Amino acid sequence: MIVEAHVPTKSGAKYVQQLCKHWSHKLPVSLEGDTGEVTFETAVASMVAGPDSIHVTIQGEDRAALERLTGVVAEHLDRFAFREAPLSFEWNWREG
Repeated sequence: MIVEAHVPTKSGAKYVQQLCKHWSHKLPVSLEGDTGEVTFETAVASMVAGPDSIHVTIQGEDRAALERLTGVVAEHLDRFAFREAPLSFEWNWREG
């Protein structure tokens, strides 16, 4: 199952880097340029920063776990984007 959102922001690359650095203390993280991936116990979150947004994709098997992670990811991004928070998250679900 996959849930994804395009999050409007002009500072996406900065937020992806900050978020990956933050989670790297507790979770497996990879960061290459403006693309980050965080491996949680039940899912993998990928973030790709563009000029006007961050594309967030969370993939896993358990819908309840994915629903919790959408909140965790949104809360953490809002924390780093405090000057423009709350960011707009419109989550779209699909089988994957």
